[in-house]
Amino acid sequence: MKVKTILVSQPEPKVENSPYFELQQKHKVKIDFRPFIHVEGVNAKEIRLQKIDLNNYTAIILTSKNSVDHFFRVAEEMRFKVPESLKYFCQSEAIAFYLQKYVVYRKRKIYVGPKDFADLSPLIKKYKDEKFLLPASDQLNADATVTLNGLKVDWTPAVFYKTVMSDLSDLADVYYDVLAFFSPTGIKSLFMNFPKFEQNNTRIAVFGSTTQKEALDHGLRVDILAPTPATPSMTMALEKYITEANKGK
Repeated sequence: MKVKTILVSQPEPKVENSPYFELQQKHKVKIDFRPFIHVEGVNAKEIRLQKIDLNNYTAIILTSKNSVDHFFRVAEEMRFKVPESLKYFCQSEAIAFYLQKYVVYRKRKIYVGPKDFADLSPLIKKYKDEKFLLPASDQLNADATVTLNGLKVDWTPAVFYKTVMSDLSDLADVYYDVLAFFSPTGIKSLFMNFPKFEQNNTRIAVFGSTTQKEALDHGLRVDILAPTPATPSMTMALEKYITEANKGK
């Protein structure tokens, strides 16, 4: 069956040269964007209930732009003046670059990992006597716990924000040829909003093995999978599928 419409369960890209827009123009398909999940900040009172005192930490581990935003939001709510001596360990260059939204880069001690959380290990090990705070969501990646416990450093996880399933009730009578998912929570949100969802001819695209597993656990048929050696991105996987499905269009 041909593909004419796609719903991507993420916010619409803010850059004009997004591969999604190129895909849309090249193949004359309609692509809509709608986050199936969103992030809500935890207030300062709830942070204190977790027995978190920002004065107690000498280093912060930042794993996403959300963790950056919510760390500084909480600091402001608590009227905590972030000291210049605080060390920042960022999981990627993109996160470190985003940190400049809040601090003067050249005046701070910032350490950057290449990509994955485990890549931070040599940097954290070098400063193993620091007291680390990991501001994260209520769905902390298991890699972080395993890595930090393995390094035997003094670290504390804290929930600064939560992943919440979005209200999608307005989509009840809307049909798409392809639904694209990027996390297990996105799949859960689909079924929380539409418990009687039946896939029928809808194609399901998933990114990552954990998202694939969640889809299969819910009885879904996975038609499009990324990343693979041939299609390392979701847009590449979608394009490959559309090219085959829309032959002779």
